[in-house]
Amino acid sequence: MKWKKTLKVLLFAALALVLLYFSFRGIYWDDFMAGLRSADYFWILMSMLVGAFSFYVRAARWRIILLGLGKPVRRLDTFNGVGMAYLTNFALPRAGEVARCGVVAQRAGLGFDKVLGTVVLERTFDVLCLVLITIAVAFLRMDVFGRFMVTQIWDPLMNRLGGSSALAVILVAGPVLAVVLVLVLLRKPLGRIKVFRKTGDFFRGIWNGLVQSLKMPRKGYFFFLTLLMWFLYICTSYCTILATPLRNQLNFTDALFLMVVGSFGWVVPVQGGIGAFHFIVTLALVAVYGQTQTGGMVFATISHESQAVTMLLTGLFAVIYMSISKRNKPKEVQ
Repeated sequence: MKWKKTLKVLLFAALALVLLYFSFRGIYWDDFMAGLRSADYFWILMSMLVGAFSFYVRAARWRIILLGLGKPVRRLDTFNGVGMAYLTNFALPRAGEVARCGVVAQRAGLGFDKVLGTVVLERTFDVLCLVLITIAVAFLRMDVFGRFMVTQIWDPLMNRLGGSSALAVILVAGPVLAVVLVLVLLRKPLGRIKVFRKTGDFFRGIWNGLVQSLKMPRKGYFFFLTLLMWFLYICTSYCTILATPLRNQLNFTDALFLMVVGSFGWVVPVQGGIGAFHFIVTLALVAVYGQTQTGGMVFATISHESQAVTMLLTGLFAVIYMSISKRNKPKEVQ
């Protein structure tokens, strides 16, 4: 198992390096360094502070879901869980969600599978929000943003899948439906096999966590925090614009677009979005705004590195705090 994990880490790292190569290929290094030196570090610091506050809001929102499980959970524990997730993702992509579930499950005395169910619910809301924001951005500036989505994302994807939208849907949904069908038809024989039985119990625990999470208190507050969190993400993007020479060319609406594009860069399974974020944000700035490759990389580098440092500092705080604090269960919900 260790060699499989090591291989996975190496493959993700190799993908990040390939994306970094294509991102930095063709840039003029003197202009790139001059762009970094001309940055307004006050606004970089502001973007980091706003980003850190958005992490706190994310943790507070997650806590509301966790309270639906019937046990008290401290805000600090959920914040540390979020910090550990970001820190872990820099080592092994996607493993951060497991890490933060472990932190809260241990410190709040909750079942790991139920805590994982709350993360599934939280991520479902996030995906839905990202889709809605992406659609809104496309319609807001269909002349520019919609064309970018079609020419730079949808068309290349369709070309790789044979040029047929129906075929793309079949290729994506077909295997999933086939697996579901097999599991439904063979559920009784598979239930007698230990590994499948344990897997079924694990996913039932996740489902129970999802169901109980829907009973969370203060649903209105949950939705308010969701809106606030995404607004802070946009503000982080806008602060980065103000920190670069793009401050005279782009506005708050452009920050919304770049936040959406950058979100897709963070989703790619590479350590800390390295390479993927740089590649897709630079591509957007070149294709949509006519920026040079070098100018685009200046913005992408400042944006990614400021966010990455904030994530690492948040994770470091979590590690230090948990290493020196006693693992006492909270006595009351605050």
